[in-house]
Amino acid sequence: MKVLAVILCLLAACTGAQAKTALWQPAAGHAQLPLWPGTPPDAQPMPGPEYTTTGTRLLGGKTVTGVYNVSRPTMTVYAPVGRNSGAAVVVFPGGGFEGLAMDLEGTEACDWLVSRGITCVLLKYRVPSLPYDWHCKCRPDDFVVPTMALEDAQRAMGLVRLHAGEWHIDPHKVGVMGFSAGGFLVAEISTRYAHRLYPAVDAADKESARPDFALAIYPGHLATDDDKLNPNVPVTRETSPTFLVQAEDDYVDGVNQSLVYYAALAKARVPAELHLYAHGGHAFGLRRTRQPITGWPDLAEAWLRTIGALPH
Repeated sequence: MKVLAVILCLLAACTGAQAKTALWQPAAGHAQLPLWPGTPPDAQPMPGPEYTTTGTRLLGGKTVTGVYNVSRPTMTVYAPVGRNSGAAVVVFPGGGFEGLAMDLEGTEACDWLVSRGITCVLLKYRVPSLPYDWHCKCRPDDFVVPTMALEDAQRAMGLVRLHAGEWHIDPHKVGVMGFSAGGFLVAEISTRYAHRLYPAVDAADKESARPDFALAIYPGHLATDDDKLNPNVPVTRETSPTFLVQAEDDYVDGVNQSLVYYAALAKARVPAELHLYAHGGHAFGLRRTRQPITGWPDLAEAWLRTIGALPH
């Protein structure tokens, strides 16, 4: 699939010489917490053991690190720097549901969030995970196959709210942020939060999985081939308020991903904000370059203050 090949190239697969290591580990001082107490639900065989690869292609002056074959999902909690706003954001890195861009769309997002007084919870969800045809022109009822990634997202939301007191989080200010495929996961958890896709494990699964707000950054898979909303993200009035940003020259997923989803949000009268830029391509993350699109985090921060997630 051409789109998937481009995404994997961005992660590192087409960059020539690479440094390949074992399990991904966060920086010193941060511990990964297992998402599930035992074997995750709907576990599937992986092509091999989990590994981490750093490519040689530079983006914003730095390389990109990809993580593959994740069978044991984890989350890493990053405490806010300075004043704690009480808000928290669960971050979903992208990678075409084949891998995870753990620095470009993970730890670097956390660096920005904690600098704004927001607790960041970085989710290392299960990949590869492609259980159905993204562009299937089907009735909504036909999309009933659960995804491992969505199960992990639902579980993570419950765990964050269960530990809200311990982690100094306001359980009513828990949002999500995702990039590319992670942006699709943002839309999924924003629309499919009401019913867990797995049997309850413990008290965490009794907590709400609904994000209080959502940020979808150059999301994919939201539009069908005929530019209609993917029926697997059934937008309603209760869908999470959403911030979207994408470049018009994004030829990996296409700007219509954001346009179609925004139109559905507007029709349902869900508070939403959309920013389109002429240039930026795909997978730019939060790395600063000379292109205006790299200023999007400032707009996101202003939006978070507008909706009350951050103080004015």
